Amino acid sequence: MDLYSVERVVFEPGDTKLVSTGIAIELPRGYEAQLRPRSGLALKHSITLPNSPATIDPGYRGELRVILHNLGRETFTVQPGERIAQMVVARYEAVVWVDVNEDELSASDRGEGGFGSSGR
Repeated sequence: MDLYSVERVVFEPGDTKLVSTGIAIELPRGYEAQLRPRSGLALKHSITLPNSPATIDPGYRGELRVILHNLGRETFTVQPGERIAQMVVARYEAVVWVDVNEDELSASDRGEGGFGSSGR
């Protein structure tokens, strides 16, 4: 879903600011909301979310505010009613971690292969 600004915010090049949406949500346990940049703002104005995807957990109850950053060379103004981000609600699985020594982990073909090793 699209999220809209409820305020006018001026971004000089390099600025990072919070932009209010005027809405609050309550997510059920086992769900999260992810905020993502809008491709049009990124392409036309170099406006992005520096923490993308931003995660909203089910315990949060405040107003949804979006962190926007101007990567461009020109001033950009967000107007009230302007679409500023997209939100996706997704189910997640809670994980219970077990503390073990590294030698207790099961073997895999990849092993300790790091960056770029999965596309052999």
